[in-house]
Amino acid sequence: MTDTLVLGGTGLLGYHTSLELLRRGYGVTTLSLPTEDTSFLPATSIAHFGDVTTMPDDEVLALLHGKHAVFYAIGADERTVPPAPAARFFYEANVLPTQRVARLARQAGVRRFVLFGSYTAQWAEQWPDLGYRDRNGYPRTRLAQEEVAHLEGDGAMDVMALRLPYIFGLVPGQRPLWQTFLDQVAGRTGVVPVLGGATSSVTVRQVAQAAVGAMEHGAHGGRYPINGYDLTYAELYRLCCEALGRDPDDVVVVPLEAVLPGYEAAQEQAALSGAEHGIHLPDSARFQDRDAVSDPALSAVLGIEPDDVPLAVRESLAWCVGNPRLTPVV
Repeated sequence: MTDTLVLGGTGLLGYHTSLELLRRGYGVTTLSLPTEDTSFLPATSIAHFGDVTTMPDDEVLALLHGKHAVFYAIGADERTVPPAPAARFFYEANVLPTQRVARLARQAGVRRFVLFGSYTAQWAEQWPDLGYRDRNGYPRTRLAQEEVAHLEGDGAMDVMALRLPYIFGLVPGQRPLWQTFLDQVAGRTGVVPVLGGATSSVTVRQVAQAAVGAMEHGAHGGRYPINGYDLTYAELYRLCCEALGRDPDDVVVVPLEAVLPGYEAAQEQAALSGAEHGIHLPDSARFQDRDAVSDPALSAVLGIEPDDVPLAVRESLAWCVGNPRLTPVV
């Protein structure tokens, strides 16, 4: 069997995974939330539209029938700030739907299941002092998401999880999430303070290669952190300045102690409003003060090719600048 199902086929990750699958000769069916513009979808794929979290089991099973592999590229990320407790929101948004789809995939005879997860799960294991396994609902539930998917597959379906870092690339007509960083820089006069850490980063093409590589070569229970470039926050914000026509030297690295009180105050304000960040703001600051970069050797089996991450950053930021919002964000 060479037929595959990509959940989230109109999104950044699902779209590029579909392209990579087609390039390698696989059949591709996608399921995405309804959208007005579908003209960019590859004509050689079969597109369906609906919400897998509300579709009846028999409809999901019909989509899964005859598929060799499923790519789970949907869910909520940490940008969402839900009502407290955040862990409950992310459990319902990410863990429960993943478990259901994995269970149905196994029932339908799917052989391979690739979960698009988060590298926060990696650092939850590596840096317990950040509280990512207990007080921070987003990484806590990402760990749970991996575990339930693996357990659903045990003995019948190989399940591999990608621990994804910062991802740069474009989908036709869709605004990259990096607009938020540009907004932060544009809203500041004078210096742009940043913390001194770094993050793993990849292009979306590398994510697609990792996903298809996981299907072809990954081991059941595998948790693969991927990294194509060690990106410092200083470099990222300097690229934002460059895109906006500002002097990149406006970016100044500051110590954690200089910004932590502000993060703590913002966290308290969110709590007073009844909301809770999936990663508490002070813990996010502590994270950004560290080098959260993984060894590419940990995912060598996936066959990720070298790519130009800084160029992809520039392309993503340039698209945002060249396509201003019709209604400014307040």
